[in-house]
Amino acid sequence: MVTASYVELAAEPHLWATLGAFIGGLVVVCALVWAVSMGIGVMRREPDRPQDHEQPHLPVTGAVEEISEIREPDEVEPEDGQRLMPYEIHRAGTRRSEDQHRHRWAPGTSGSFGSGGPGAH
Repeated sequence: MVTASYVELAAEPHLWATLGAFIGGLVVVCALVWAVSMGIGVMRREPDRPQDHEQPHLPVTGAVEEISEIREPDEVEPEDGQRLMPYEIHRAGTRRSEDQHRHRWAPGTSGSFGSGGPGAH
């Protein structure tokens, strides 16, 4: 056999691998082009964005202020010993506390387990 025939036999598998990779890449590119065109079509079918005069505005009185209050849980067991009926329980399960003073940690106590504080003395 001639050396040239060996070269042809050795190059042939690489040719098919290269051709397969090129066709695979072409399929991926076609899929991406199709996906982008579908996305553009979906965007065109969506309603227009609201104009500036259609945007929500603050009320004349200004922004709504945040309310911060101390809450305490509703008692499930009443003092008179009668059991509560479902219609007697509030939706939230908490009520506004009479004492609105914010409780602070005592000095020298830990905030939580493992926080590195010395703990209560």
